[in-house]
Amino acid sequence: MASMSRFIQFNNEQIDARQMISYENLTRALANSRELQLTERQLMELNPQEQIASMSVFWRHRDEEKIHLGRLSDIYLLSEGFWRHFSLSEWRIFLEDLEDFRFPKLLSQLVLLGEEFRLMEYVQKSRPGTKKAFSVRREAYLTTYHHQIRVNQQKGLFAESLMNYFYIAIHEGQQKLPSGGIFDEFQPLLYLWQNVFDSRSTRDTATIILRLAPQIEEIIQKELFHNFYALLDQISNELIVDHEHKGVCGVEEGNSGEAKETIEETFRSWHRESEEDSGTHMRFELERGNEGKSLSNEAVEGRDDQQPTEEGAGGDQNAEAKPKKTDSVATKALKRKYTKSGKNFGKEHENVIYEEKKTAVSDDLEQIRILEQWRVDQQPQVKALATELRKRMVQKKTSKRTNLSYGRFNAKQVLDFMTETRPKPFYKKDAPSKPLDAVFGLLIDGSASMIDKMDETKQAVLLFHDVLRELDIIHELVVFYEDAYEASKEAQPNTFEWLHSFEDGKHDAIKEIASMDAHEDNRDGFAIRWMTDRLKKREEKHRFLLMFSDGEPSAFEYAQNGILDSAEAVIEAEKQGITVLHLFLNTEKPSDEQLKLFATIFGKQSIVADQVEQFSDITLRTLRKVLSHVVQGM
Repeated sequence: MASMSRFIQFNNEQIDARQMISYENLTRALANSRELQLTERQLMELNPQEQIASMSVFWRHRDEEKIHLGRLSDIYLLSEGFWRHFSLSEWRIFLEDLEDFRFPKLLSQLVLLGEEFRLMEYVQKSRPGTKKAFSVRREAYLTTYHHQIRVNQQKGLFAESLMNYFYIAIHEGQQKLPSGGIFDEFQPLLYLWQNVFDSRSTRDTATIILRLAPQIEEIIQKELFHNFYALLDQISNELIVDHEHKGVCGVEEGNSGEAKETIEETFRSWHRESEEDSGTHMRFELERGNEGKSLSNEAVEGRDDQQPTEEGAGGDQNAEAKPKKTDSVATKALKRKYTKSGKNFGKEHENVIYEEKKTAVSDDLEQIRILEQWRVDQQPQVKALATELRKRMVQKKTSKRTNLSYGRFNAKQVLDFMTETRPKPFYKKDAPSKPLDAVFGLLIDGSASMIDKMDETKQAVLLFHDVLRELDIIHELVVFYEDAYEASKEAQPNTFEWLHSFEDGKHDAIKEIASMDAHEDNRDGFAIRWMTDRLKKREEKHRFLLMFSDGEPSAFEYAQNGILDSAEAVIEAEKQGITVLHLFLNTEKPSDEQLKLFATIFGKQSIVADQVEQFSDITLRTLRKVLSHVVQGM
């Protein structure tokens, strides 16, 4: 695990993972798409191929209410506006028409500006509750553009000034527009631009801009330098073009000849055709299965001197022979009996492969001797906690088993009939003693950054193990880590090493704990989901997932997105009725940024130890608090 101090201090903003999850759920609900993810980028974007919508960072560094409402306005525009009511087919036609003009970037940005206005008005009418968010949006952008329009004029960025000018005109009115210089030349353009108020479709908006284009080229001499919108930058030409190729005109039409119009329709079509495919795709046309000549232009005619692309043994010699290929990283890993996670553990982990194994028993006699001495030193604490909890359990049972209105008659309380208005001289035999109805799963960070605190971690894990064994509580101890040296885009090998499993009962795992070692990276969200999957199959009433770690998630392509994914994994576990606790193990006092980060991932269930000597004490206090809660619920 990477140290938390690695953050660059002048750019140390961290995403509020739990808030982002709520925003993402809203985005999915409005777009009616469970696959859609939400991120934050410089400008708003939609990327159907990656199933991502992006809010703008424009809303940062404001008061909390404006940040919240501004981000909501982005979400409304993306998921309710552009997602459903922006025509990609009309956009494609417009892009083809731009070939005849000098400033295609400026004209395309003007179309998006007009579409933003049209869709804001549409969403407000269909969902009146969005008006407050859009009001904040207008106010923020108008303030920014009123300042920028003069700056752009002074720098000679007249295309940028025109974008500011048109935005102010439709959102605040012509009376608020500046005058003099270049702005007097912009004023005649408003005659056509004001038709945006009557625009009812992407075609209408595009037509207005194409009619304006010749007049704009007479005024503007340089192309737009800055981007105001990046909305469609991540939508490839393959998705923008009609799925119906020109070469299909003469063949059977099938059930529907209509091209996909909106981003939503295009996304659903692309996702449906591609969701079962992964890795390298064969080059087939994703079209209707019409009979006829192949539409591919990539085929080549065979030649006698063509070199073979693969070598294989003949089928007559060996019916099971297969072409010989060089194994990829993923293939080699799978041969080592890894399991492919697929989509079972979230999108971030689709290429994760993992193995589950029992850790090797340590034969280091010196290390085992040290753990045995720790056990002796900790035994009084273990006994004291066990005794305390058993007394509470007896008190709980006593209060429930005597002074009852029915049951067995207690002859010693016969006078109660004379002295009590409502005598309760009955009792029931005590039920046989039962273990606490609880189960624990402990995840131990096995990343490289744990190497300087491994001894203290072993001592805390041993204490945890001994307390639960003493109380006959089922528990599991698992070290998790990712192989950083073998990780690639095709496969990220992860390992779960059992020190003690649910099935081991009261088995003493001291030798397994002694064998704990530090490895490379840690993929926290994946590990939490893996343990959640095991715990949710248990029948115990109280289920706890504890994590011992010394920082944030750190694995292959799992840095910033690991925070959001881990927070989402915690929320998923809580929905399954599993209590998640985090114990931060470090040799230094955590910073405010670290504490905030832990809060975003684990909520209020994060406990901090800023000195290695405190690991065992904090572990004991955590267990006392948790087990007292279990006893109270008996």
